[in-house]
Amino acid sequence: MGQLVNLLGDIFLPPLCAGCGAQVNDHENLCATCWQDIEFISPPYCDILGIPLPYDPGGRTVSAAALACEPAYDHARAVARYSGTIRKLIHALKYSDRQDGWRLYGRWLKNAAADLLEETDFLIPIPLNRRRLWFRRFNQAALLADALARETGLRSEPLTLVRSRPTRSQVGLTPKQRRRNVSGAFSINKAMRHSLQGSNILLVDDVITTGATAEACARKLKKEGAARVDVVALARALSSDKDPF
Repeated sequence: MGQLVNLLGDIFLPPLCAGCGAQVNDHENLCATCWQDIEFISPPYCDILGIPLPYDPGGRTVSAAALACEPAYDHARAVARYSGTIRKLIHALKYSDRQDGWRLYGRWLKNAAADLLEETDFLIPIPLNRRRLWFRRFNQAALLADALARETGLRSEPLTLVRSRPTRSQVGLTPKQRRRNVSGAFSINKAMRHSLQGSNILLVDDVITTGATAEACARKLKKEGAARVDVVALARALSSDKDPF
């Protein structure tokens, strides 16, 4: 009976590529063309920033960028470079209310953060301010955290971090302006403070651009007692990429 229901469902609602809309074999999947258009980030990469490196010198590698300005978070990982298909998927997720692809995103995030997950205690999505959440009706980072939680069995705690003041959109801002924009913008839900003590936390977001938002969150979490704060995202914008969003 279940197979019949699935067959009828595929007839009336055929599985379509989450990237371009072409028909594919399975729901929440991509066609071959869209798969080939994704620049997945894999080793070698900077152990701290998660940015790809041109060659593997062996062992743990830290980039010059991380040595020059060590971030407040401990490690960052991203599924892919912010370009091509990944850019389309994130835009569709944020601005076109596309709610498909969650199982795929969860698997991708799990793979990207594989070296961090064993020591992670729980997940925290980057929060939206109330006005933007009301306008958009959902927080894409919270949905991504839920997808990763289902894949890993870790719990997601979306109410831990709060945007205590509204901030400008980060679009078009310089790295310095981005840091200033989110400085002091986050606070901790008082009811969750006890759970932060000595915890290893994995922040979840859609895109890491300069890392300013993740740093502001990590700084606040560590101030409240977190032992380690890492971050994972669907995409990482590199210096040669266009400004996200």
